[in-house]
Amino acid sequence: MRIADMNWMQVAAHAAHDDRAVLPIGSTEQHAYLSLAVDAILAERVAVEAAGPLAIPVFPTINYGLTPNFVDYPGTVTLRMATLCALITDILDGIVRSGFKRIIIVNGHGGNSPAHGAVLEWLDHHRGVQVKWHNWWNAPATFAKVQAIDPLASHASWMENFPWTRLGNIAMPDTRKPMLDLAHFLQVDPGRKKELLGDGNYGGLYQRSDEDMLALWQVAIEETRALMTDGWQ
Repeated sequence: MRIADMNWMQVAAHAAHDDRAVLPIGSTEQHAYLSLAVDAILAERVAVEAAGPLAIPVFPTINYGLTPNFVDYPGTVTLRMATLCALITDILDGIVRSGFKRIIIVNGHGGNSPAHGAVLEWLDHHRGVQVKWHNWWNAPATFAKVQAIDPLASHASWMENFPWTRLGNIAMPDTRKPMLDLAHFLQVDPGRKKELLGDGNYGGLYQRSDEDMLALWQVAIEETRALMTDGWQ
């Protein structure tokens, strides 16, 4: 259930008997022919669908993240590292004050991963609180499913092309794009990155069947839900 569908009295009553909560984190950045909000859409949806049967509250998604590689693509918005870390830890402060002590961060954007260090530092000052950081798309079972479907998968390729991240009336290329030389890509400035990358897909097919995508999604939901129920100290 979403915090947006609760009032403060309901939150207080819920936290008194279940101290788990979820915080999705995404970004707003280019995803080739897909929505600029792919990472936020997917982080929120996997969090809400996984938490739903467990009646775990899901806080509003952080829709912006760390994405300096794509700043030359219109619509991309990046936060500074210090801003992202401060935002996440400030939100965690509020979640804990609300009575939640077991928190799952469902991260939908690889660029946000360095902020996990700020969470670990924050835990030093919040003894007794537990936080799990979950990169849902490359968690073991989900990533294994990606590889089983098609090992050539990357940013803005088929693996992020779900019915709910596509845009209406936008035709997808039917080619398999060669994989980007990532090592070289990471060395250069954003302008050169855009020249190297072109439309934004790192490599692979742009779209696969809905059957493939829904099968992948089911694995992601089940794996995320298991994280919410298992492994707490």
